[in-house]
Amino acid sequence: MPEKEKVVGILGGMGPEATVDLMRRIIRNTPAQDDIDHVRCIIDNNPKVPSRIKALIEGTGENPGPVMAEMAKNLRGAGADFLCIACNTAHNYYDYVYGAVDIPVLNMIELAADAALRASPSAARIGILASPAVRTTGLYENVLALSSSKAAYLDPEAENALLDIIKRVKKGDLSPQIREMLANVVNSLRDKGVKTAIAACTELGVIMEGESYEIEIIDAAEVLARAIVREAKPRV
Repeated sequence: MPEKEKVVGILGGMGPEATVDLMRRIIRNTPAQDDIDHVRCIIDNNPKVPSRIKALIEGTGENPGPVMAEMAKNLRGAGADFLCIACNTAHNYYDYVYGAVDIPVLNMIELAADAALRASPSAARIGILASPAVRTTGLYENVLALSSSKAAYLDPEAENALLDIIKRVKKGDLSPQIREMLANVVNSLRDKGVKTAIAACTELGVIMEGESYEIEIIDAAEVLARAIVREAKPRV
């Protein structure tokens, strides 16, 4: 007898555009002939989660963890069989979510790092395209440390440029200028000899689709979407 399909609960709104982008990716990665074949998603698209940037970078913001834990409980209560967090930086508060529920919580950081290592198993360094909060908290560095690879971060100027890009995408700016700025940031990793990098901010995936770069990009949002489909769909 085939397994029952699972329902995914998505902690979203961090930011809203990235949450919608994740939904598109789930749909695109689902083998479907009709509506009924798609994954049921319960989404808390909550842009009122306290700012991760203010909490982690500026040191002035409220701890987002308790709000995310409450979101997790509500999604569980609404019928979710497993959860995910549609934001890389918010994984700094993963333990709040994991500890709040009795169902699995996919970890996008671990999934994306594993995908990058499988793509470049002999790479000494894996590039990280992310906000300064991801660097300062060591989210990817801690996972990559379990392998022979190390995290390669952007220089301060490029990192500041990338943070500006992320903030502008959150404001709805998806212009060609933003895409060109991102290409320049990616090229700064290429110039360091990096051959594979993780797009470790879900806002980046919104403007990366359809673009080509001189290094291989592992999009954390795409990796998460595929993992959601694998977890949700029954194994016949």
